[in-house]
Amino acid sequence: MLKTVLSIAGKPGLYKLISRGKNMLIVESLVDGKRFPAYGNEKIISLGDIAMYTDEEDVPLRDVLAAMKKKENGAAATLDVKKASAEDFRAYLAEVLPNFDRDRVHVSDIKKLIAWYNLLVANGMTDFEEPAEEEKTEEGAE
Repeated sequence: MLKTVLSIAGKPGLYKLISRGKNMLIVESLVDGKRFPAYGNEKIISLGDIAMYTDEEDVPLRDVLAAMKKKENGAAATLDVKKASAEDFRAYLAEVLPNFDRDRVHVSDIKKLIAWYNLLVANGMTDFEEPAEEEKTEEGAE
């Protein structure tokens, strides 16, 4: 599911991939539902390709979002993004991802993570687990 949800640099919110065209993608905003083309010269990244820095190895964003879902019982994040302090953000992420790299993960990253999580929950996109494609191919080979 996260492979079709995109972040576009310079544009707020998240976007769902609708279609691919020549040298562009057709995307739909998760905020207001408007569709528009996103061109190849824009920095577009799939949420499925994002990872969070930790003290050991990077953790895929889907795992962080799944941990947030578990912490919040599937509801939107309870932390008030506008009123929380930097320490509040770090404490929140420490509950979700205890070994996050405190030097490389900035408060702005945590704010964006919480905003993205809330936007996904508001749009009913809470299936953060990766589809088990490998299991399907192994079962088919038997």
